[in-house]
Amino acid sequence: MIGIWSPATLRHDPSAEIWIGLRTPGTEVAERVHRIRDAVAADWVPAEEAPWSALTSVHSEGLLRHLRDVYAEWVAAGYPQDRVVPYVFPTEAMLGGLPGRLPAAVHGRAGRYAYDTMTLVGLGTWEAAFAAAGAAWTAARRVSDGLVYALCRPPGHHATRDGYGGSCYLNNAAVAATTLLAEGCAKVAVIDVDAHHGNGTQSIFWERADVFYGSVHVDPGAGWFPHYMGFADETGGGTNLNVPLAPESGDPAWLAGVARVCEAAARFGAEALVVSLGVDAAADDPESPLRVTEDGYLETGRLLGGLGLPTVAVQEGGYHLETLGPLVATTLRGLSTSKRGVE
Repeated sequence: MIGIWSPATLRHDPSAEIWIGLRTPGTEVAERVHRIRDAVAADWVPAEEAPWSALTSVHSEGLLRHLRDVYAEWVAAGYPQDRVVPYVFPTEAMLGGLPGRLPAAVHGRAGRYAYDTMTLVGLGTWEAAFAAAGAAWTAARRVSDGLVYALCRPPGHHATRDGYGGSCYLNNAAVAATTLLAEGCAKVAVIDVDAHHGNGTQSIFWERADVFYGSVHVDPGAGWFPHYMGFADETGGGTNLNVPLAPESGDPAWLAGVARVCEAAARFGAEALVVSLGVDAAADDPESPLRVTEDGYLETGRLLGGLGLPTVAVQEGGYHLETLGPLVATTLRGLSTSKRGVE
């Protein structure tokens, strides 16, 4: 298996998040990369730099320029925090239907593209996110008829066309999917097995007939991020399938959901697969209550690999450092053995 990564993904290392008004320790830390690389047996290849056009295929120019430039502007303005911390967000509730103007002050602009207070921009954030998108782009261009793993960090599936949040800045899975389309695939399936719904990926492909998006995740109706979307009745034009699961549901419900999404992807006629590979549904992970076991992740990989498609696996969540690497390796082992027909 080929693994794609860049050392630049280590440059973003948030020391804290602002959650429900509290400064809490960051969980999406650079150490995640080391734990995964130590555990995953792959022929590691350096990520190439994604062209700007690959990014604008899924994100607005405004969001990209903001992420690239806002930290330098923040520092130049003399603000004391070591991260760009928004305090005002131009939501529809604020604008009331009026067009939003571009604020003159950087502390006003800080919230223009952010949609939560957890996902802060600091020194190295843009470089890491850009490198992660490059890993996904490189993997999609190398996938041929096999399996390629993109060690993307920070993750990406919560990033929308015009916004960032949920510890995500650029949508790596979406970059992989649009690159596969550009490389000649007529239809691509994105299957998301992160513990949380990939609202960004769903929104980017909501009106696309050539991309299927399916997600198995903890029910946002039970109080889990992203709260406002990820419900079963969100079907788009028939190319979107959400399978929300009750907390504490464990392997049986999880695997039934993965099987259901795989069946839908097969009916869709996908020619290639992008897996948003999060392992934060695991029993030990602090970020969800789904209680999926290591055996559950092995079978998840087998179900996905059973589609028999050229596959790009893009790293998303997984925050329990002691089990993170082994769980990623186990899922990839399931993917690779199933694709070869080996048990």
